[in-house]
Amino acid sequence: MSPLTNHAKTTKEKQQVYSYSVPASKYLILLLGCVALSTTDIYPATAHKVETTPDVGATLHIEPNDNPRAGESTITWFALTRKGGKVIPLVQCNCQLAVYAQPHTPGEPALLEPSLKPVNAEIYQGIPGADITFPKPGIYQLQLSGKPTSGANFKPFEFKFEVTVAAGNRVDTQNNQNVNNNQSVAVETESNSIPLWAIAIPIVAILGTVFAIWQNKKR
Repeated sequence: MSPLTNHAKTTKEKQQVYSYSVPASKYLILLLGCVALSTTDIYPATAHKVETTPDVGATLHIEPNDNPRAGESTITWFALTRKGGKVIPLVQCNCQLAVYAQPHTPGEPALLEPSLKPVNAEIYQGIPGADITFPKPGIYQLQLSGKPTSGANFKPFEFKFEVTVAAGNRVDTQNNQNVNNNQSVAVETESNSIPLWAIAIPIVAILGTVFAIWQNKKR
């Protein structure tokens, strides 16, 4: 076989290897992308809860990240706005806050009636806020009602927000009754969360090693 024929055969083999390696590289990149997405979804994003009437809107936020924990004092605030975006501060609203354990019947006394105070949060100044300590894990309803004070101009309102409370460090783990005493729940102590980077780095390292071995074998 002549040197020219050998050169043509070698070139053809390289072209075949390249033609198969390109799709494989694409699949590997796609796999790495899926791993990255799956790790970033471990802690889902949360959003503030919003309720509206024709005249007033209310945005609820509970620290931290709208994920309250039982037995731990949480800062809760309500951003009240008029139609058009004008903020209603607490000084312009005779507001009342009541907390009920779900489910509850109409006319049932509130579980908690936290005192409201002016709070500065995000872009809002002097909005209604309160420190709430939910006694046990479970589902609660926060009812915020209000009417204008002298000189203010908006229609009376009542907003109802449903809040899910998780177990906290200060919850008595021997108490297996939920907040409405209608069903039993097991209260577990909070486990230490694994940092995101501790999950992502080993996965990326393993995939990188596999990719390096695959590159060496194709040469």
